Amino acid sequence: MTKKGLLIVLSGPSGVGKGTILKEFVNDPDLKLAYSVSMTTRKQRPGEVDGVNYHFVTREEFERARDNGELLESAEFVGNYYGTPLKEVEKLRAEGRNVLLEIEVQGCQQVREKVADALTIFIVPPSMEDLEKRIRGRNTEPEEIVQERLAKASKEMELISQYKYVVCNDDPKLAADIIRVIIKRYMAANV
Repeated sequence: MTKKGLLIVLSGPSGVGKGTILKEFVNDPDLKLAYSVSMTTRKQRPGEVDGVNYHFVTREEFERARDNGELLESAEFVGNYYGTPLKEVEKLRAEGRNVLLEIEVQGCQQVREKVADALTIFIVPPSMEDLEKRIRGRNTEPEEIVQERLAKASKEMELISQYKYVVCNDDPKLAADIIRVIIKRYMAANV
């Protein structure tokens, strides 16, 4: 019988560099990771691929999935819904894969209520000033959205005690190495 995989939650404020860190370790064969693709109602950004970066859906499709209990977690952020398809997570874990979720803080709270043994990791910026530079450096959103993201980041930083681990992204390669070690230790303990 295949050992059930871990459920790993990676959270942090918008712009903290979660995607950059993920690229450093997501393909490490020793970690047996499966990246769960979230569902969202937000518009597709240039370079994003439906089914790879997100499952881009309408509000109606999302609400139907949420109301039918088809999402492990869901959240609304700056006017858009985000959520994790439950069936995909269960299938991957049953195959022995360690499922990685890159989700919002409120989504992590929902996951912790449903999956007590979830490995939760919060990524923090070196400073709020650094985070603001990163968000503005994207040049993808109007000022009002930038301000919403910064305000939300301040509130999210107050919730870091709800996570098992906190990793500072001062250097993405180092942050990725630290997360890699955390995951390997959990895998060894999950034997």
